[in-house]
Amino acid sequence: RHFDVTNANTEPVFFAYRSHSGVKAVLDEICLQDPAVHFTSEDGITHTCYVVDDQLQEGKLLRYFEEMDALYIADGHHRTASAAKIGLKRREEHPNYSGDEAFHFFLAVLFDEDELMIMDYNRVVKDLNGLSEGEFLNRVKEVFTVEKSTQAVRPQQKGTFGMYLGDAWYRLTIKEAFLKDKDLIASLDVSLLQDHLLAPILGVEDPRSDERIDFVGGIRGLEELERRVAHDMSVAFSFYPTSAAELFTVADAGEIMPPKSTWFEPKLRSGLFVHTL
Repeated sequence: RHFDVTNANTEPVFFAYRSHSGVKAVLDEICLQDPAVHFTSEDGITHTCYVVDDQLQEGKLLRYFEEMDALYIADGHHRTASAAKIGLKRREEHPNYSGDEAFHFFLAVLFDEDELMIMDYNRVVKDLNGLSEGEFLNRVKEVFTVEKSTQAVRPQQKGTFGMYLGDAWYRLTIKEAFLKDKDLIASLDVSLLQDHLLAPILGVEDPRSDERIDFVGGIRGLEELERRVAHDMSVAFSFYPTSAAELFTVADAGEIMPPKSTWFEPKLRSGLFVHTL
């Protein structure tokens, strides 16, 4: 409805693509010219934008992207679906469309996998599902090896998690017995924590709708997890980031990533580019 009422896309869908040397070479050429826009936003992120008006460069980019098997939606699945619905609606309203009208297209930004930062997407939970801290830890130890840490835990490999509970950090490593016979989705770290801790121990069956859980992007740091536990939550979990390879593999298999699996940077400012329909 937002697209329909405003008649515009103001925030691009975030796509990733497998690294392509040809695209890189053309982009390097483009970045030698003077930018059309250059500024640093309040959050310290510098945005530099170039206009591609050289037909040779434009032709090369089009050809290289046509060679790719797929682009991967990293962020903006709902915006993509909304754009498709609006496009179909406008086609019904304009049955004599040519195919070149603006409503056939939507705003997007594409990032090479090598220039994409995939950060951890962490969890905080409001209560311990009626358990004391001791009871909760004992339940966790049934599935994970638990080590207390003197410092904040930022996981360094798959299958490990940080947990902040009662003003203390713990390193959780899932036991081998719980890794057997896992399919592609079930073997993702976000699924391991959901299936073996969040759902069975904390009672968070559906992270999409359960109001007891919240999500904290890795860009906000582990300090934000500590702050949330001190303020309005009982326990926090830090993750090892999902890789671009995992994202591509899941998509190529026709599967869907679990909710809140990835936090992507850089993000373009909303309204920096506008596509009117």
